[in-house]
Amino acid sequence: MKLTTREDIAAPIEAVFANVADFGWFERAAMRRGAEVVRTDSLETPGAGMSWHGEFQYRGRERKADVDLIEYDPPNALTFLMRAAGLEVEMAVDLVAMSRTRTRMNVTLEATPRTIPARLMIQSAKLAKTNIQNRYRRRIAEYCAELEERCQSRGF
Repeated sequence: MKLTTREDIAAPIEAVFANVADFGWFERAAMRRGAEVVRTDSLETPGAGMSWHGEFQYRGRERKADVDLIEYDPPNALTFLMRAAGLEVEMAVDLVAMSRTRTRMNVTLEATPRTIPARLMIQSAKLAKTNIQNRYRRRIAEYCAELEERCQSRGF
């Protein structure tokens, strides 16, 4: 199952990438929502090969996920691969400079089942794809609005 969306942000591409690649911010955001997040790599600088392990409650059950950063191309792209319970999810964030002060963010999420229960879950999700796509677009739009506000408050 594939979900895509794009948003325009009133900030330069370098500032947008710096905020999207602020992994500490995402770790803290997940912890604020009750997840336990541990970085599992030993890299000292951001780059492909970074990885995290997370444990969290979802729909009343304890879930575990491993996330790897598989592409790191400043200031143009980031790609993550998440593995959890027989499901692989690849998330690609592509940034395109529209002008010196505007950036377009394309976010693509592709879920691939690796087990029969995961395949059943994806089939069920496909039945509600319109609703899921709308929630996905709304959440990415909210994140981009927040990101734009952060960039502008820092003077970018």
